[in-house]
Amino acid sequence: MRFRLPEERPAEPPTGYKIAHPVLSHDGTRAGFTGVSLGGALPYGVLAEATCVYGLRHRAPHRRCDCGFHCVHDRTAAEALLCTAEHRAAVLLEVTVLGAYIRFERGFRSARQRVRTATVGPCACGAPAVALADAGWGRPGWRALAPSCAACVRARPSVSLASFARLAGDGLRVLAAPVGRPAADTSAASLGVPELTAEAALLQARLDWFQTQLARLGESGAGGGARG
Repeated sequence: MRFRLPEERPAEPPTGYKIAHPVLSHDGTRAGFTGVSLGGALPYGVLAEATCVYGLRHRAPHRRCDCGFHCVHDRTAAEALLCTAEHRAAVLLEVTVLGAYIRFERGFRSARQRVRTATVGPCACGAPAVALADAGWGRPGWRALAPSCAACVRARPSVSLASFARLAGDGLRVLAAPVGRPAADTSAASLGVPELTAEAALLQARLDWFQTQLARLGESGAGGGARG
């Protein structure tokens, strides 16, 4: 007898949560995400369709394979993954589960997904993030990004949170988690003035850094002339 999974036909697509690393294309024109485990070598966009990571020709998700987009039911469970050292720079995603899916005790494995919200944690120094900056690693054609405050951005390649959302497209919302509060509290945060404030802080930090470098160059040049 062939085993068949029970079918579900929900009135609305289910919601799931996961973590991922934000990525920026090498030419700076596209933004997306890459997973933290299975399929991490294949960056995906806000609206994406899964393929088998093992190169098999079946449609994802297949019952006898691990392919498909993975997510969990509980936001708290996804947030807990951000505590590990290797995932500290990842962001929390809220996704809509689309297409065929397989339900598990803790989550889903689906054929398609739409990323609705990305919540960015604090900078490595502990300050609130205003940008996503070069993390020092990446995938072919894609540069991995990590949360950064205005003071830590310096001259690293970076994009503001609002710019990342614009490049990713498809209605993505990118929110910064307030320092000292759990990321779950930002679900009702609004965009607008905070984004503009973050943009201004990012530009000011870069300007301060360039002015410091110019001052150092000026002092170096003046000292050289005096010795001559």
